[in-house]
Amino acid sequence: MSNEDFFDEELATVLLMDEEGNEHLFELLAELDIEGDSYKVLAPMDVEEYPDDDDFEVEIVILKTINDEEGNEFLCSIEEDEEWERVADAWQEFMDEEEIY
Repeated sequence: MSNEDFFDEELATVLLMDEEGNEHLFELLAELDIEGDSYKVLAPMDVEEYPDDDDFEVEIVILKTINDEEGNEFLCSIEEDEEWERVADAWQEFMDEEEIY
């Protein structure tokens, strides 16, 4: 995991399509490299309205980056529980180091 991959200077975005073909815009918060695999940490930008509640938390999405034979990048869900735990722990450690809340 590299702190150099945290995007704090300019807003990087990712446009994803769900199963129904609807597009959703996400802010790229970080890219994590863990044990030879790459992951993107995303926050939704298309939330209708954030409530005026100090306890409200945006649900973060973490997707695994996979490249096909032609070098095209794809994002996919993390299926394995053990892999998910490893990535979630790395993200928590990253947030603690960078004091992101």
